[in-house]
Amino acid sequence: MHVAIIGGGAAGLMAAITAAKAGVKVDLYEQNSEVGKKILASGNGRCNISNTSLSFNDYFGRHPSFVNFALKQFDFKAFERFCESIGLLLEAKPDGRCYPLSNTAKSVQNSLKCYTLYLGVKIVTQTTVNSVKKVSDKFVVETSDKKESYNKLLISTGSPAAPQLGGSDSGYKFAKSFGHTIVPTYPTLVGLHLADRWHERMSGVKCDAEVTLYINGKKEVTIGGDLLFTRYGVSGFAILDISSFAVPALTQGEKVTIGVNLLPSFDRQALVSYLQRTAKLAPYLTIESLLEGLLPYKIVQVLIDSLKIDSTILAVEAGAKLLRRIASQTLDWRFDVTDTHGYKHAEVAGGGVDTAEVDPKTMESKKVAGLYFAGEVLDIVGKRGGYNLHFAWASGYLAGNSMKRHP
Repeated sequence: MHVAIIGGGAAGLMAAITAAKAGVKVDLYEQNSEVGKKILASGNGRCNISNTSLSFNDYFGRHPSFVNFALKQFDFKAFERFCESIGLLLEAKPDGRCYPLSNTAKSVQNSLKCYTLYLGVKIVTQTTVNSVKKVSDKFVVETSDKKESYNKLLISTGSPAAPQLGGSDSGYKFAKSFGHTIVPTYPTLVGLHLADRWHERMSGVKCDAEVTLYINGKKEVTIGGDLLFTRYGVSGFAILDISSFAVPALTQGEKVTIGVNLLPSFDRQALVSYLQRTAKLAPYLTIESLLEGLLPYKIVQVLIDSLKIDSTILAVEAGAKLLRRIASQTLDWRFDVTDTHGYKHAEVAGGGVDTAEVDPKTMESKKVAGLYFAGEVLDIVGKRGGYNLHFAWASGYLAGNSMKRHP
């Protein structure tokens, strides 16, 4: 049995290891100079390798339940045992996120690469696959300098996200050539562009906030975390998380708005009461000075200007109506979303090979016998927190395990 794997990321490496352990001859093609390059960027170089709490509710796509079998067959415990078997110890954080004990992604890449080579996998780097096709019962893989025939083929090329790390849409083209449907793709876990220009004046300011997503005026979800104002709009963990819900609606032409709560520890009445009480206790404070006790200076300046308030008014003279306006804006500042910050800055991409055309138990194509898909090339995208990498490991494991079987 001789198989080809196109794409040496997390899914491709796991598939190669699983198949090679079963005695399968494996050729692994990677266009970058080294395998696992995207792994190095995960978790800001620390590699958020998995999560101890995994469910199909943590995934998006047309058919998110597609992940169920993979998560059961190769759950966190199974992955942890695998890592220990190759000398890679893990550390789980209280929120479920899991990292290598070394706290560096390089450990993950090295451990996987060393084990892959030990098992006899032929790693072909800096090589672009130009075309793949099935001739009779063989898959023909063509590069710039040769053609090779294989019994089975796995496409684990990832997505167009982070093209600077090798992200591309090549896997979709290969899949389409075999008759597969590609669900329209979009960047996600990504910053958002805003319509109003207020954010430009707050660029560089980071704060803890709650962000509520509104689609066509209807409240969809609220997510807390840090928020960073930028020249193009907003970023930060709260925004990356909410982009999973916002971007699909944006790509469908829906009106997408976010409401930013800059002081999530207050409700509206409590904030109004605080402002009134403090204004009386310190009658010398202007509106500007009063708000600076709660919020960063840049935000205060823009908040006041957006409400068209005279910043020099003494807070004690402002009146309850004005203080209520300030409180309302502070706790639900609305911004219309116009675009994402693009694939270059996205952690992952949604869309991909339609999972309705892939067997969830084997990752084999339902259209072409011997053809497999794994990882981000599929129409599955997870939340931030190790979910995408775990699906790559799990789907790669299923594909590698299935490829060892004879037709």
